[in-house]
Amino acid sequence: MNRNVFLHCIALVLSVLILSSCEKLGEKKPSSNNVYLKGYEYIRNISELEVEYNLNILTNLYPDAATIKEKATLGVNIYTITYQTSFQGKEIMASGLVSVPIGDGPFPFMSFQNGTNTLHDKAPSKDPNGELFLALETIASTGFVIAIPDYLGFGVSDTMFHPYLDKESTVQTVMDMLNATKELVNRDNLDVNTSDNLYISGYSMGGWATLQLQKKLETEPSPDFNLKASACGAGPYNLLFINRYILDQSTYPMPYFIGYMLDSYKQLGYITNSLSEILNEPYASLIPSLFNGVNDGAAINSQLTTNVSGLFTEEYQDGFNSAPAYSSVRSALVNNSIDAWDIATPLMLFHGGEDTFVPYQVSRNMYDDMIELGVSTDKVQLAGLPGGGHQEGILPFGIASVLWFIDIK
Repeated sequence: MNRNVFLHCIALVLSVLILSSCEKLGEKKPSSNNVYLKGYEYIRNISELEVEYNLNILTNLYPDAATIKEKATLGVNIYTITYQTSFQGKEIMASGLVSVPIGDGPFPFMSFQNGTNTLHDKAPSKDPNGELFLALETIASTGFVIAIPDYLGFGVSDTMFHPYLDKESTVQTVMDMLNATKELVNRDNLDVNTSDNLYISGYSMGGWATLQLQKKLETEPSPDFNLKASACGAGPYNLLFINRYILDQSTYPMPYFIGYMLDSYKQLGYITNSLSEILNEPYASLIPSLFNGVNDGAAINSQLTTNVSGLFTEEYQDGFNSAPAYSSVRSALVNNSIDAWDIATPLMLFHGGEDTFVPYQVSRNMYDDMIELGVSTDKVQLAGLPGGGHQEGILPFGIASVLWFIDIK
């Protein structure tokens, strides 16, 4: 059974059980004592029987998941939340999905940062029955309160653009989601017994967001959370390196990643160049209309080209590295990349060796740079992923990271 069949089975079974046995209770007004949490809605319960069924399928596909199955003994309640965050100095409402195990606790927190998404209806709070999110909801049965932020531009904030790969707003949104989740489960609202321990995880763009969050929590510690471990999968940690890598290729299979980032950085004001100075026509003119919340990655890719020399202007290909004309692009990429530092929290970097979307070397470089700074090999580790490719690594990454968290926990 492949990954898609496994996830489809979970979705089919849970959709039947949800429709037959669960009732949406509607929006709840949280305690007035909250600073971040503005509202929450009970979505459904996942019973111990459903958890067992889901994990039986997963274990048949990935025998390594047997330990997760052994630890998954609890039912789970699922909520969506709205919370207050900020963007460019202004307050804004954001949203996300929260899975809360049912039991005595105390339960640690886990924050999961999902990868690149362009669809409004596939945001976590809008798609709690989605395949990936169902898997995460099942994993909460092992005893983690799991928070999954929508990111800005999705959920209740989907009238604004998504600031894709923007360090400042991403970290702010994720951190405020965690604070709101803590308020959700405290005694004034759900009264769940939790600890301050925090585990963070994410894949692809989510891996980048997770490492950004780890650096923020270590350089500006939060009194509300005790970061225990960080698992980052196939993240574009060094955007300058990745841009140079793409320009060195004859083809690049995911041109919409490039378009998404350029469109975001233009709207943020980071890039002063016109898109036509970077991308050839008709692609430069198309980009602003493609990221409208209804086109998925495949649809956007179909409007672009995988041919690198066809996508980028000759001037950009020749001048990106040093030409003054492209200094704002280089600065945007550098400012939103992650420099290695002497980490304090155990970090596991996962990456498939045959990844053509985000090259393995970007994780290798991060690992090597940390080692050079004196980080010990029991503090930072680099691990491959079965299958080798970017998409093939998603589920193996999730299993491996949760197993590691359970072991540390």
